[in-house]
Amino acid sequence: MIKIYTQIEQGEAWVKRYRGSSPVFTCVLGFTETCLIPGISAAGLTPEDRKYTACADAEFLYYGAAHQPKYPLPPLTAGASPVLISRAVVTGLNIPVFLFNAGLASIPSVPLIDLGGTTARCLSTGAAMDIATVKHLLEQGLLWGSQLSANSSQGYVILSECVVGGTTTALAILTGLGIDAIGKVNSSHAVCNHAQKLAIVQTGLERVHKLTEPLELVAAVGDPMQVVVAGMAIAASRRCGVLLAGGTQMLAVYALLQAIAQAYSLSWQPEAIVVGTTRWVAEDTTGATVDLALSLGNNSKNGVQDTPPLIATQLSFANSRYPQLQAYEHGFVKEGVGAGAACIAADLRANWQQEQLLTAIESQFAELMNSLSH
Repeated sequence: MIKIYTQIEQGEAWVKRYRGSSPVFTCVLGFTETCLIPGISAAGLTPEDRKYTACADAEFLYYGAAHQPKYPLPPLTAGASPVLISRAVVTGLNIPVFLFNAGLASIPSVPLIDLGGTTARCLSTGAAMDIATVKHLLEQGLLWGSQLSANSSQGYVILSECVVGGTTTALAILTGLGIDAIGKVNSSHAVCNHAQKLAIVQTGLERVHKLTEPLELVAAVGDPMQVVVAGMAIAASRRCGVLLAGGTQMLAVYALLQAIAQAYSLSWQPEAIVVGTTRWVAEDTTGATVDLALSLGNNSKNGVQDTPPLIATQLSFANSRYPQLQAYEHGFVKEGVGAGAACIAADLRANWQQEQLLTAIESQFAELMNSLSH
């Protein structure tokens, strides 16, 4: 159920080391006004829907379908929220969940750890966040990475995200770091909107004077989740395994943490970190995820010659009885809220295979449909 796409030897060593161990699951929630641009994302039908996607996902991840949500899951162009996948695993395996607010516009009704961040302005402004906020969020990330790993020294932490519009801010960070990411990122659309993303990124970067530090880049064109997860990963890697849960967005976080560690002389353990996603992302023909992962090793700006192991669950919805889940096989949604990493954890922890995963996920979907009909 797990395939390793890059850095195979290192990836195999990581999988072998953490097979049988129990993870903790974190989700860092954030908001960027980039998601309000018409057509930029399919994680919510309209810009208004997308304002609340992260809140809805957080509530469903924590409480499931039985709970009356303050923010119901938004309608999508096609498919169903990837939080159904993550929820199926964390409940099925009783994995502890920590939710972090890195900068949300609205607050979901779940137990949240507030990191004192802010929402990000649209990256096209070239002034997404204040530098003081970005520095504060990095400190919070380092602090929590250290704290989470202290309780997981024999296991690993899953660092997931929910930021709508986040693949566009990912492209901005990767491009700003000098990595060739054009045409390689993914999106929640069936066919990635590369031209639209690139135009927004170029507008943002053109508005910025010379950036000398990675935190200045985040302040200019990033989102609040990126720097938090980068800090968490750096600190946690010193003591336990780290599964960066996502596709393009986590490859951008990996590139960012490399740059941050080098710029500020922070120690970290590269061999402790892998990027985990779904095969819908890893094998997306409208992006180039594997190529992007390999590009991180050619990052001339920070002089680092290291690409992360990219691993992905082989979960398939081809035989699902629900068309909304089958939509994943046609390129919609693909990933989010740590869905791919949750499935990887299900294999590592309890050897869950295709049938077990599908049954657990379909059960979550049935509960959701049932709750909506009442």
